[in-house]
Amino acid sequence: MIRKASLLLVGALMGAAAITTLSQMPINVSVAANAAATDTYRQLNLFGDVFERVRSDYVEVPDDAQLIESAINGMLTSLDPHSSYMSPKSFRDMQVQTRGEFGGLGIEVTMEEGLVKVVSPIDDTPAAKAGVLAGDYITYIDGEQVQGLTLNEAVEKMRGPVNTDIVVTVRRKGSAEPFDITITRDIIRIRSVRWREEDDVGYVRVTQFNEQTFDGLKEAVEEMTENIGEDKLKGFVIDLRNNPGGLLDQAIAVSDAFLDRGEIVSTRGREADETQRYNARAGDLTNGKPVIVLVNGGSASASEIVAGALQDHRRATILGTRSFGKGSVQTIIPLGANGAIRLTTARYYTPSGTSIQAKGIVPDIESLQDLPEDLVGRVDTKGEAGLRGHLEASEGEEGSGSQAYVPPDPKDDTQLNLALDLLRGKQANSAFPPVSDSAAVKN
Repeated sequence: MIRKASLLLVGALMGAAAITTLSQMPINVSVAANAAATDTYRQLNLFGDVFERVRSDYVEVPDDAQLIESAINGMLTSLDPHSSYMSPKSFRDMQVQTRGEFGGLGIEVTMEEGLVKVVSPIDDTPAAKAGVLAGDYITYIDGEQVQGLTLNEAVEKMRGPVNTDIVVTVRRKGSAEPFDITITRDIIRIRSVRWREEDDVGYVRVTQFNEQTFDGLKEAVEEMTENIGEDKLKGFVIDLRNNPGGLLDQAIAVSDAFLDRGEIVSTRGREADETQRYNARAGDLTNGKPVIVLVNGGSASASEIVAGALQDHRRATILGTRSFGKGSVQTIIPLGANGAIRLTTARYYTPSGTSIQAKGIVPDIESLQDLPEDLVGRVDTKGEAGLRGHLEASEGEEGSGSQAYVPPDPKDDTQLNLALDLLRGKQANSAFPPVSDSAAVKN
């Protein structure tokens, strides 16, 4: 979605008292501002001195453009794990990805402790088929050490011509030694919504939030409602497990699909007047059918917006394990021919005014997935709270992330089968169906 030529991908607040205090002391403010400006220019001069010294004295002739790009990226990545500089090529790749088709391996990654950490492999992509798991650390790419690379540089090395192989060395919790995984690059066509009929229940799997997501959800609900029959249909399971997020407007549209009214999410920037609220419009795609949303430690960002909105409005029961805890909004700010910057510009809050930053969404019904013996203890994520340099939680104790494993065979899927039993009335739970409590949200 575009806002002032910026793309929102999902700061501290300045209080009114501070503003009032400053306005009462104009002379001191002026002095302080001038002093701050002088110090800033002194630091910029320092950067210029270092830049010139590197150009003149480094053992080999450096690439000036690369030096500047690295300096900009270093400044941004020092802010938090989600801010970064995108070269013109990276910016073009990102635009292609949000449209739902791009070249690569099919993994959502972040940088942690100097290594590339897998947030989530995307369903039916080369990485997922090769056995890459959420929580894996990539230490080498084709034999080259990742330590010392920026996230963008590491991602660039993982891209390449279709049908070429890449070997990533993976460090996995529970494995004594790192091991190699060979992945064949391919065109990643992201069908962000898949669905199937589970007899009298509609199952919808949302893998990420790109430009196609709401349209896919709408098609899924309409098709399954017609095929199963309105009278026979017991409800819907919306599976957001290992969904790393995506576009804010698509998260809002998906939430709105199940709500008739009320706030969906609010975003709050550094200044009080930057607060924006997004509200639901009348109309529920499911005509009020029961909904269970599945989440786990790989459910992040836009996924958490949807889960938080439906949970706060008591429109759906959230089932699974604690989500990733990424409660910040990134704005993509184009820089003309020089690429773009991805900058964290706001935190988002659920309808009840709760920030999930570094805390995650706590499910109404906690359900641990049964794991194969060789994966026990190896598929947990620390979540946002475990990322170095993350934005701190605005209130409360931090602690996010959890188990992040979805069995390939639905018969082995503990969480899905529990959701199906609840919708069919085969199991009772006080959290299902949710009891409406309008006082809990801001309408």
